[in-house]
Amino acid sequence: MRLSLPRWAGTLATKAAVFITVMCCALTALLGVLVHVSVTNQTVGRARTEALSRLTDATTAFEAGDRLMPGAGVDPPGLPGALRELAVGGERGTMVADHEGRPTMWAAGPADGGQALAVQVDYSQQARTIDGLDRAILWSSALAIGATLLVGALAVTRVTRRLHTTAQVARRISGGDLDARVDDPRTKDPSRPQDEVAAVASALDSMAGSLQGKLQAEQRFTADVAHELRTPLTGLHAAAELLPPGRPTELVRDRVAALRTLTEDLLEISRLDTGRERLDVDTERLGALAERVVRASGGRTEVVVLRDATVETDRRRLERVLGNLVANAHRHGRGPVSVTVDGPRVTVRDHGDGYPEYLLEHGPQRFRTEGGAKGHGLGLTIALGQAEVLGARLTFANAQEGGALATLSLPTGGA
Repeated sequence: MRLSLPRWAGTLATKAAVFITVMCCALTALLGVLVHVSVTNQTVGRARTEALSRLTDATTAFEAGDRLMPGAGVDPPGLPGALRELAVGGERGTMVADHEGRPTMWAAGPADGGQALAVQVDYSQQARTIDGLDRAILWSSALAIGATLLVGALAVTRVTRRLHTTAQVARRISGGDLDARVDDPRTKDPSRPQDEVAAVASALDSMAGSLQGKLQAEQRFTADVAHELRTPLTGLHAAAELLPPGRPTELVRDRVAALRTLTEDLLEISRLDTGRERLDVDTERLGALAERVVRASGGRTEVVVLRDATVETDRRRLERVLGNLVANAHRHGRGPVSVTVDGPRVTVRDHGDGYPEYLLEHGPQRFRTEGGAKGHGLGLTIALGQAEVLGARLTFANAQEGGALATLSLPTGGA
């Protein structure tokens, strides 16, 4: 059976702080225990040596019949029972125990008559020394942990701040701001040590520069091709108008018109790609604007106004967005096609097969259509670009009952 361990989703700074804290606590605890044990052993050892030395002197005096020194006696009151049993059994030993409210080091050995000869040494000073050492270890450990945490937090915060900056620049680039750069100072000064964060920042800046260069080259190529096509297409259109009436002439004029439309679409896309489009803002009623767009499209489209709204927007661009959505619904979907106005939200729906999967996942793609459908795949691309200029949000979905569903949400505070 496979166990699934929970993942901790804390930030890098939090994880680093917890790791540093745990390691500091473990290290200080280990050092504190080692120091405590070492000092305690030394202190107890000295006290035991002194007590055994006094016990030896007391034993000599007891065997000689002399008077015992103060603190020595046979079966004195307060002698620990375990130590007395050891002495009665013929062995010598020591033990620390409280006597008359004070810690005392006892040493005992065998005496005649099944008795125990014992001496006591005041252990108060040694006990206070060990207690003071323990307090000093605790305070120094707390100060060491605090100082280490502070220094570690400062170091980690500097790294995480640089990582956040790099992430913000990456999000700006993905949002279309190709001029965004991290510009980490470490990447500009070869004399400074290059860490991993600087390497990531340098790679991101290099990638952004390369991407920007390629996109600008593509935009220039598209604009140049469209501009170069305009002049011959204008002449071709004028020549087609001079042809005698007939079916061949209609085919030529139709193809010339398609080429002119494609050229104008390419020019519009190239202007949108530059990101320098400016709005001509005016106050518009969405219901009336949707009806004008439907009348201009020439197709059978129903306009439903659930809740009309007045918005400040660029009328020409908004008409372009709705016109492209309605044209796409008629060209690639099936009727009935409806345009619904619900406040600042406009929905265009048809009852065809719906949007293809690639469009729902990645958005409109230039010159890509499904199933041999007519068109160049630029209409929805232009609609999405113009919506972004308007500050609106254009989403694509498929209705549960079938059909494509495009929703344009306009900003309520103006474009």
